[in-house]
Amino acid sequence: MDLPRSSVRTKLAVVLVVAIVAVVGLATFVTMAVVRGPGAQQIMEPIARHLQLIATLTGEDGPTAAADLRFDPAPPTGPRSAHFTESLRAALDRIGHPMPVVVIRPEPPGPDTRMTISFPVPGRGWLTLPLQELPGSGPPWPLLLSYMALIALGATVVALFAAAKISRPLGMLEQAITSIGPDGNLPILPEAGPDEVKATARALNRLSARLKSAMESRMRLVAAAGHDLRTPMTRMRLRAEFLPDEDRDQWLTDLEELDRIADSAIGLVREEIETETGTVEPLRLDQLVAALVEDLKALEIEVTLGPMEPAWTKAGPLALKRALRNLIINAASHGGGATVEVTARYGSPTVIVTDNGPGIPEDLLRQVFEPFFRVDPGRRQQIPGAGLGLAIAREIVTRNGGDIAIRNRDGGGLAQTVTLAPVTIPVAGRLG
Repeated sequence: MDLPRSSVRTKLAVVLVVAIVAVVGLATFVTMAVVRGPGAQQIMEPIARHLQLIATLTGEDGPTAAADLRFDPAPPTGPRSAHFTESLRAALDRIGHPMPVVVIRPEPPGPDTRMTISFPVPGRGWLTLPLQELPGSGPPWPLLLSYMALIALGATVVALFAAAKISRPLGMLEQAITSIGPDGNLPILPEAGPDEVKATARALNRLSARLKSAMESRMRLVAAAGHDLRTPMTRMRLRAEFLPDEDRDQWLTDLEELDRIADSAIGLVREEIETETGTVEPLRLDQLVAALVEDLKALEIEVTLGPMEPAWTKAGPLALKRALRNLIINAASHGGGATVEVTARYGSPTVIVTDNGPGIPEDLLRQVFEPFFRVDPGRRQQIPGAGLGLAIAREIVTRNGGDIAIRNRDGGGLAQTVTLAPVTIPVAGRLG
């Protein structure tokens, strides 16, 4: 499933084409080797014997009248065939009647320009006779290459058709798997096709059902635990009021931290199960971020508004505010202040939150979105929080078709980049 369907189809087609062409080519060469045509010796020796007989019959002492034959004092001029001339002379030598024959082969041969053979007749001169076109030496490579090209073309057509039929169920499975939503749910696959595809689809459907059940059970467990903690925590807070002053403040601080953890856990579960159906709408991102920064400044959170470019996205406004608020508060709390800017230079509406803090070690950057993650667990007492802010922010952003990336800046501090899904707004909407 790691390979795209087109790659699987291409590889199957290539394997089939190579297999078909290799088998047909091997069979053709074996056939040519077994059923081979007549060799040069088999062709030239009968011709040499005929020439010997003709020379004997038409010679001065021959019994045949040669009045109607034309003899020339020298062989005719023309393009000589060195191959056939040497082969015929060698055949005459083998039968014991050597002659300086000359084979003329016009290029290209045709009905009016036929191959001729000239040989000397003792006491008469040179006799020229027409000769049937002789086959060339070796295999007919042009014909063989044309034949193999036709086989390869036909094999390619057949292989592409077969590969498309074979890879179609794989494409269906790949499409279903790549359509897994941010919640991890796998769409139900149709259990149709060959037995192997049916079995795979059935197994994936069972896996999807089990994963969904496990996730729902986990969310119910976390929500129930966070909810049930409220009652004993309330009783403990009431009892803490009767403790001595030196102990009461520490107890209340610990209870407040437990309360934040419970609230954050319940908030994370809520973000995982909420879909905000009907609340997703086009948003002017720069205006939303500017209003959020002003609200945080009113709460005495150290945040600065950077460059703001007009940008539109589509998301749930309350959820998106919650995600961006978590990121900005995280930067302000751990980085000594945050700077927020909005840009659309990268083709998508983007929010960049930077700070001047110590940053995060590179080997821990992959863990920042894990629930309850802290770079330095010993700082829990100095900086309040449950370690769920980034996890909740990523859950919200991914559910709205976006992504979050965190990196260390070259000059120190962190850069949190939120890339959201773009949306096309009519001209009237932009002017408004």
